[in-house]
This record gives sequence, C-alpha cells and structure tokens, in this order.
Amino acid sequence: MAETPDELTVNWSEDGIDVVKELDKQILTKGAWTTIIYRFQEWNRSKEEYGADKYTIRRYQKRNGQYQQKSKFNISSKEQAQKIIDALSEWTKD
Repeated sequence: MAETPDELTVNWSEDGIDVVKELDKQILTKGAWTTIIYRFQEWNRSKEEYGADKYTIRRYQKRNGQYQQKSKFNISSKEQAQKIIDALSEWTKD
C-alpha cells in the first residue's frame, strides 16, 4: 500500500504483462482524502497491443498511514473526456 500520493498508481501486471499501463497522472488534491486523475492504456490480449488512451479519476482515503481507494470514475474515450472538459469549462466561466 502507498504511504504518499506520489506512490499511488494504476499500473497492473499479470503473468509478466503490463495489463494496465499508466501513462501520466495529475494529483488534484492531497491530504487525508486525495484525488488523482490518471491517463492509462489497457493491454488487449487478442490483438496483442495496447488500446486507446483512457482516463480515470480516483479518490483515496488515508487511514493508518496508508492510502486506500474509496471510489473511481472511468472515462472511456477521448470524446467523453472532451465532453467533460467542455461542461466544466462552461460552468467555471467567470
């Protein structure tokens, strides 16, 4: 388990294959509750290649010195990500 937000990752390996490969992450908030957005790719076993970029927002709670994932929201495509960006941009205009 991770003790700091920098140690948190979505990387996942099975049988020597990186099934989920983290490409980047941005820590949105730090503290007892930490929020991180990740950019990642998943390994497609049948095609033997990585798929398109995906994104996930994860919330972690620090308890007893360790971060535990409490919730997540997966963004499945660039198109969905752009719709979220557009909505937030509209809502946060001054």
